[in-house]
Amino acid sequence: MPDLIIRGGTLVLEDMIIRADLAIEDGRISGIGPALPGSPDEIDATGLTILPGMIDDHVHFNEPGRSDWEGAGTGSSALAAGGGTTFFDMPLNSTPCTLGKVDFENKRDALTQSSITDFALWGGLTPGNLDSLDQLAECGVIGFKAFMSDSGLPEFPRADDLTLSHGMRTAARLGLPVAVHAESEELTKALSHRAVAAGRTGIRDYLASRPVIAEVEAIRRASLYAREAGCKLHIVHISSGTGVATALEERVAGTDISIETCAHYLFFTEDDLLRLGAIAKCAPPLRSTAEQQRLWRHVSSGAVDVIASDHSPAPQSMKTGDNFFAVWGGIAGVQSTLAVLLNSVLPLPRIADLIAGFPARRFAIPQKGQLAVGRDADLVLIQPRASYKLKNSDLFQRHGLSPYVGSTFRGVVQRTILRGQTIFQEGTITAQAGGKLLTPLRA
Repeated sequence: MPDLIIRGGTLVLEDMIIRADLAIEDGRISGIGPALPGSPDEIDATGLTILPGMIDDHVHFNEPGRSDWEGAGTGSSALAAGGGTTFFDMPLNSTPCTLGKVDFENKRDALTQSSITDFALWGGLTPGNLDSLDQLAECGVIGFKAFMSDSGLPEFPRADDLTLSHGMRTAARLGLPVAVHAESEELTKALSHRAVAAGRTGIRDYLASRPVIAEVEAIRRASLYAREAGCKLHIVHISSGTGVATALEERVAGTDISIETCAHYLFFTEDDLLRLGAIAKCAPPLRSTAEQQRLWRHVSSGAVDVIASDHSPAPQSMKTGDNFFAVWGGIAGVQSTLAVLLNSVLPLPRIADLIAGFPARRFAIPQKGQLAVGRDADLVLIQPRASYKLKNSDLFQRHGLSPYVGSTFRGVVQRTILRGQTIFQEGTITAQAGGKLLTPLRA
C-alpha cells in the first residue's frame, strides 16, 4: 500500500500531459495511472496541475559566512514557496568560498542543518585552487564554477585563460562540467574604469560598460578551451539572444555546451532597470527589448536548456548609493522563476524540462527531474487559474527586496512536496529542515 496518493491531478510528464493519480511510497513515485488502489493518506488534486519540483541550478545562499545576506534556511524556504525542491549553491558568496575539501565539508554541514530542500554544491575554479579540484570531486561537487570577469569578491578571483584551460582539462578527466560567468574582463574592466574616471557613474553608464559583445567574446573563448580540453561547458545566465546564438554556433563546432538563462532576463529589460534602479542590477545586465525578444525565441525553439534564478541577494544598505558601479549587483528572484514561465506561452512539458528535466540529466542526478515511477517524489501542485499580486510580505527570503514585487502572476503554488513530504502548503512552510546533499552519478 502506498504512503500517499495524489488523486485526479493534471500530471505534466516528460512528453505528455495526463489526468491521473500518482502514488508515493518510501519517498519515491511508485505508480501513475487512473484509479490507483487506496492509501490511508490521500490528496485531492482535482483542478490542480502537477509538475516535477523545480531544480534551481544557480543560487547564492551565502552560508556559511554571509547568512545576513541570505541563508539556506530562508533561501530554501523561498525556493519551496516558488515550487522548488532542489538547488545547486554556488561557491561564492559564502565565506570561505568553496575552494577546497574543508570548505565543502563546512558548507555541506551548514546546509544540512538549515535547508528544507535538497541541494548540491558547486566547487570553485580559481587560480589558487587548481590542486584542489580532485579533492572537491571526491567530496561530491556538481561541477566547477569560474568567473571570466571580476566576481566582485577578492577571495574568489577570476580565472585567467591559463587557469581556465588547465581547470577544464582536469574537469574533463574527472567527468564534471565547468560553469562559467562569461563576460570579458578586458572589455568590462576598461569600460568601467573609463566611465568612473570621467565621473559617469549612473545606470546608463553601467549598462554601457557591460555590452553584449563582452558576453559573446567570453562565450567563444570559453568554448574554444572546453572543446580543446574535451570538457563539458555550462554557460550560466546568458543575458541576450545574441549570446545564445553564439553558444549554439559553438555547439555546432563541437563544444559540449549547455545554455542557461535566468527568469529576470525574460521578464525585465534595461528600461526596467532605469525604472527600478539597484534592486534590478545584475551582471550581465538586463538587455534591450530586442535582445529579450531574441532570447525568448531561443527559449521557445528549444535552444535554451535551463532557466535558473541566479538568486543573489544583499541587505538594503548594499543596494543604495549614487555610484551605480559600487552598488551590489544581484537579483533576488528564487521565488519567482516558475511564476515567470507559467505566465508565458511555453507548453507545460517544455517548462518542466527547463526547470527540472534538463538539469537532472545534465548534472547526473537521475533520481530527480521527472514525474516517473522510481524517481524521487518531488512535486509542485499549482492552481493554474488562480492569480496573485506579489507583495514584499509574500517573500520567504532573508530580505523583502525583489524586482518582481508588484507584479501579477497567474498560477498559484498550492503545495510543494519533497521526497513525498509536504514542505510548503498554502502560503506556509511546513518543514524545519530535512534537506539532503545530492552528488552526481559519475561514470
